[in-house]
Amino acid sequence: MIGQERRLRVLHLDHTDAAGGAELALIRMLQVRPDWAAALQTPPLGPGPNVWDAVPPRVARRVAGIRQPAGASSGGALAALGFGVRLAVQAVATRTSAAFRSADLVDANTARAAAYGALAARVSRTPFVVHLRDLVEPEALGGAGHALMTRVVLPRADGVIANSRATLDSAQPYLRPEAIAEVVPSASGLTVGAALLVRADTPLKTIGMLARIDPWKGQAELLEAFARVFAGRDIRLQFAGGAPFGHEGYLAELQRRADGLGVGSQVDVLGHVDEVPRLLDGWEVGVQYSTRPEPLGQNVLQYLAAGRVVVAADEGGPAEWVSDGVNGLLVPPRDVDALAGVLRRLDRDSALRAHLSGAAAATPGLLDDAAVARAHLAVYERVLAARD
Repeated sequence: MIGQERRLRVLHLDHTDAAGGAELALIRMLQVRPDWAAALQTPPLGPGPNVWDAVPPRVARRVAGIRQPAGASSGGALAALGFGVRLAVQAVATRTSAAFRSADLVDANTARAAAYGALAARVSRTPFVVHLRDLVEPEALGGAGHALMTRVVLPRADGVIANSRATLDSAQPYLRPEAIAEVVPSASGLTVGAALLVRADTPLKTIGMLARIDPWKGQAELLEAFARVFAGRDIRLQFAGGAPFGHEGYLAELQRRADGLGVGSQVDVLGHVDEVPRLLDGWEVGVQYSTRPEPLGQNVLQYLAAGRVVVAADEGGPAEWVSDGVNGLLVPPRDVDALAGVLRRLDRDSALRAHLSGAAAATPGLLDDAAVARAHLAVYERVLAARD
């Protein structure tokens, strides 16, 4: 165990500077002064400002290895070979870095970081924790990523922090019996207990989706359902979220589709939003409708804590937080007709909107970022105790 004279030293590994959910969650947790000495190590990143500039100065930032471009594992045998070489080089650079050698525990924040982190940890006694933010399925990780996760990463993990029960269940078959495994929701910037509730006398004005712009996040399906119910009315649809990982073309496609459906003037594409609570205060309804099972859905937690009327796909992590008709409405996944029907129901029933808003804000188990950090520390301490 770590002596009382110093704090636990944790090295967080991440492979990108894109503002994805994993990166934003780690930044939020590091901003609340967690009770460990944190260091962040990444491969070399691109020039100019990046998402990690929001990390507090007290967190040591280190760079090691070579760049890890997005999508490097797709594109045929040659691309796969290059991906493997990059992982191997990154693993060696990670293992030989001063930050790795001085860490009491290493926590991989993304699946790619877990792949090279596990290779580095194979020749080290440093405890290795994997943060699982994706379901352990080929559809979510890709064929190569799934093979690495199930054959290399999870069998080596001393601990796993999964963002939902669904995520942990998908990983459990590949873990060693002695591995520490816990469900801790991602740090989502929640302000618990201070929601601005939707009132029964509040007209429906704005429906929104807070998610990065990506075909599987369900923006197209929500746009289609919105157009069927609200075209030509004084009700707006807002998409909040950046378009990382090369999805600028999909964003343009969404805008063209909105025009084609006759709702272009009713749709706002806001890009990445830093002030999420202020954004959500302007919505009555928040939608999550990913086209494959969402491991957690940080947006669902954000909607609940803000007291929005939550509409979510009835599968994956969101279904662990939303009880249909109690604190939100669940919709059969990948069914635009059903989604349109739920939006129509909410449009007609202001009392239902008010009831679901109040129940959402009172959802048990919602954690602010400081509580999420404390839960992480408890897992780290269990991993170290098991190792001792």
